Order: sequence, then C-alpha cells, then structure tokens
Amino acid sequence: MPPHVVIIGGGLAGLAAAAGLAGRSGLTVTLCESRPRWGGRASSFLDQTTGESVDNCQHVALGCCTNFRHFCDLVGIGEFFQRESELAFIDGAGKISRMAAAPLPAPLHLAPAFAGFGFLSWRDKIRLAWGLRALARLRTPAPTGQSFLDWLRQHHQTPATIERFWHVVLVSALSETLDRIDIGHARKVFVDGFLAHRAGWEVWVPTAPLDDLYGTRLADWLTARQVTLRLQAGARRVVFNTDPASTQAESSRAVGIELRSGEVLSADEVILAVPQNLVLPLLPAEWQSHPALSGIQRLETAPISSVHLWFDRPITHLRHATFVDRLSQWLFNRSAIHTRTLESAPATTTTAANPPETHYYQVVISASREVLARDPAETIAAVVNELAGVWPVVREAKLCHSRLVTEHKAVVSMLPGVDELRPRQQSPIPNLQLAGDWTQTGWPGTMEGAVRSGYLAAENVLRRCGLPASLIQPDLPVARLSKWLLGL
Repeated sequence: MPPHVVIIGGGLAGLAAAAGLAGRSGLTVTLCESRPRWGGRASSFLDQTTGESVDNCQHVALGCCTNFRHFCDLVGIGEFFQRESELAFIDGAGKISRMAAAPLPAPLHLAPAFAGFGFLSWRDKIRLAWGLRALARLRTPAPTGQSFLDWLRQHHQTPATIERFWHVVLVSALSETLDRIDIGHARKVFVDGFLAHRAGWEVWVPTAPLDDLYGTRLADWLTARQVTLRLQAGARRVVFNTDPASTQAESSRAVGIELRSGEVLSADEVILAVPQNLVLPLLPAEWQSHPALSGIQRLETAPISSVHLWFDRPITHLRHATFVDRLSQWLFNRSAIHTRTLESAPATTTTAANPPETHYYQVVISASREVLARDPAETIAAVVNELAGVWPVVREAKLCHSRLVTEHKAVVSMLPGVDELRPRQQSPIPNLQLAGDWTQTGWPGTMEGAVRSGYLAAENVLRRCGLPASLIQPDLPVARLSKWLLGL
C-alpha cells in the first residue's frame, strides 16, 4: 500500500501542502477541513441582502511573493489576479499622490514616486531615504525586545514619516502597530517589497471571490489529481501507537487522526495545517510541553476588519486607494474589479453580478483593535464620513447596504523576538509536520508565508517517503545596483 498522507486544515497552508503532494505516484493524500468551505481565513460568505459572494476581507499579494504566485499558477487560478502597477495614496486633505515605478533599476525605481509624496515635506523625504538605506544595510540582530518603532526613533525618523509612511505600509503588510513589530520582519517587507527588485512592490488583486478560487477551482484541481477532499471533518486528536510491545521509536509515531465524528483515519504521514492555537490540543500532554512546541501557545494574533459598502452610484473611478491619516486604510472598488473578470471570463464567478443599481466597495482596517471596542454602526458611519471627505459624491449617494466584518485572529503578530516561538515544519514527532504562516518560513505571517510552510511540510513528507522533490521557489533576483548601493 502506498503511504497515506493526511492533512488537517484546508487554509492556504494545507491547500499548498496538498498541491505539492497531489498527483504523485506512490502516495495517497487526504485533506480534511472542519468548516464547510476551503480557504481558511482567505474565504468568502454569502451576503443575504445582495446575494453576492463577499470576501471576509480583501486579500492581496505583492510581486515579491514568489511562492504564492507559483501556487496560484500551479493550480490554475493565477489568471484571476490583476497586477496593479500604480497605487494612489490619499492624504488627509484629499490630495492624491501616485506611486509607480520609473524606468530606473532597483532600488531607484520608486525614488521619483517617493519624491512626489505630497503628504511629506522635503525634510521628511530626506529622512525617509536615509532610513530606508539604514534599514537595508542592517545586519546585526536587534536588541531583545526592541520594536521597529524604537528603531525608527533611534534613526531620526520624523513623526510625519513614521505615521504617514512607515505605519501606512507596515500596518497593511503585517496588520500590527509599529511598537509591536519585529525589526527583522519590518526589514523583510521593505527590502523584498521596495528595494531588491523592480517588481517586488506591485500589488496582485484577486478578481473573483476567494471562495471561487480556493474553493471550487482549487478543489476541482486537487480532486482531478486523486486528492480526497473532506469538508466538515474536523480533527479531535492525533492518534499514536499505543501497543505495549512497541519500541520507543514506534510509540512516538502518529498512526492516524481521530475526527470529531469518532471516525479514525489511518495515516503514515500527518501534516497539521491548523491555526496555531489548535495544534497543542490535538497532541498528548507529553508532547504539548516539548521545547520545540511549547512556544506556540505564546504566539499572539491581530484582528483585521473590513467595512463593506453598497452605494446607489459610483463614488470613484479608482480600483483601489491607500489612505493616510485616517481610520480607513485601503479602499477596494470591488464592482470595478469584478466587472473586469465578468467581461473577460463570464463563467469565472459562482455568484450573481452586482445589481445594476448598486456599486460595491470594501474598506480595510488592519490592526483593528479600536474597531472591536466600537459599535459597528459607529465604525461604518466614521468610514463613510471619511470617504465623503475625499469624494463629495458620497454625501449625495444612497448607502443601500453595509456591514462590518472582523477576522479576530487574522494574522500572527510579528512581535519583537517572535521567531524564537515559531516552530519548524518538522515537529519532534518524526512523521508529523506543521504548516501555517505561524511556523518558521523566513517570512512574516502572510499568504506567502502560509504557502511556503505548506511547501516545506510537503517537501519533508516527500523526502521521508523516498520521493525527494524541491517545491520552494526562489526569491526575485536582487538587482545589481541594489547589491552595490545597499549591500543586499
């Protein structure tokens, strides 16, 4: 019998692991998910008022996310992402500053755009340039407990650069405030995203509901490659060999998964691709305190909220916008984005198009702890008022429908020293792998990190089964000038 691999968790990490193992002779693969849909935190729900499939929160990737993009291309959903090579930053006065790459090599390709930021003075821009250079050249580990905000202040960043640039970028990328971000992970965002390669900063936006991408299309791809898919099949515990005649090595092996229904799935290899807070409860007590695993319970998370708005008329022609000095952080014009998809591929969505009288927008608020303390109606009103300050047509428009959605544990907080708590994919249990953006991937807790973790876990399984293969994709190459100027 070929080895049976059981993957628990149908989020991006579990899906990536399944994709890496799918269709390989000599393996059978079963993927289980406790919920009735695939995608984990990257999923959709049906809005009963509009009849639309609505993403719980807008998910985007950057050009530097090479493994995520490889995964999407591998499973046939890459065509449903739109590359955005120009961003609009809107300041407190409503002025738009556009960011696009100049025909220059990295790291100079964005210098003209930074110079054109109307929300920063020339003094701020000079400080910003020096700060980016110092961050890129940083090699020594940060002192224990030092946050990125500490580092910025030590490197003479002005209050304006801190609030209007560093915070704006990192709260969107890592969903945390600057005083709760590890310096190394902040550096990762700016080096890989802005300084190493011309395309690293470009934003890739899905043009179809996430449930369609990671549910219907990806599920069909896996099924066609003989992966057994099981929804509403949550795990109760990992089953170990309890035969008293077993050797110590044999008794430390996982032999299956007991589902909440009581069914037991036999397994030769197990991948736990569940949220970090669910890992230890699946293991016996003697493993929960193992030094390689005990740090998991100390990982913290941050919330992301999204305000969904349906107006009776368009409020902007922009497909998306980034806000400065506001509660609102990003706006995505979902009607415009989905219209592109419907025009180019009429059969790509599983939901009805927007009714002709409504126009759908989503506003994202990352690190949204203050939103949790407010009444939802108050947050929606505040966001609508901010939009009206930018586009006066909002005051004339009728708000046909609105709702606030919060993912309370949206991302793992990249706190100072967080990597000391993140486990490797290979657990101390020989035939049990861990996958998730909370594991050691070299990346923050992002979609890229989730896919990398799934690929790394799958690589370990393949190696153990005598089928070694390389799944991890290389980073974008560092530009020659970036190596010379910044030592990258």
